Amino acid sequence: MAATETLTAERILEATEEVLRRHGPAKATVVDVARALGVSHGSVYRHFRTKAALREAVTKRWLDRTSEALGGIADDASRDPESRLRDWLAALFAAKRRKAGDDPELFATYSVLAGEQVQAVGEHITELTGQLTRIVADGVAAGVFHGVDPATGARAVFQATGRFHDPGYVAEWSTPEADTDFEAAVDLLVRGLRA
Repeated sequence: MAATETLTAERILEATEEVLRRHGPAKATVVDVARALGVSHGSVYRHFRTKAALREAVTKRWLDRTSEALGGIADDASRDPESRLRDWLAALFAAKRRKAGDDPELFATYSVLAGEQVQAVGEHITELTGQLTRIVADGVAAGVFHGVDPATGARAVFQATGRFHDPGYVAEWSTPEADTDFEAAVDLLVRGLRA
């Protein structure tokens, strides 16, 4: 980067991702980020007051990518709620698998950062369960899902599918039975919502 005038929070976050990929969360520093950008570490601190704030922002950015991708499915009222629910859950599982498989080092780094950023992860889970709540509420309104409070049902679905999106289960995502187990879990949950 030639001049500090062009330094933006987004550019800092992009550089931070690269530094984290190269050095890992234990060794990555604000000085490394500044060096990658060709600026002083003080310039980075003007955008992010502390190293912790920078780590929180990069974690939130990573989580927001998933939320935004899933939001399109959740908000597509032109589709029936059951299909949206199935597609939303499949997209979440696919996104987590892709992140873990395409760049395992970065995924491991973000797993560490997510463990540090309890508030950001909590907000992410709230966003995701909010999306599920909208789908379930649409299903109740359409008469497809019965006898369930949408928020309670959404939380139950999210928790029941944790094996397919919680990073603690990453080793199971590539097993031969993972897809079959996922489909069976989703089928069971959908049948429960329709009952």
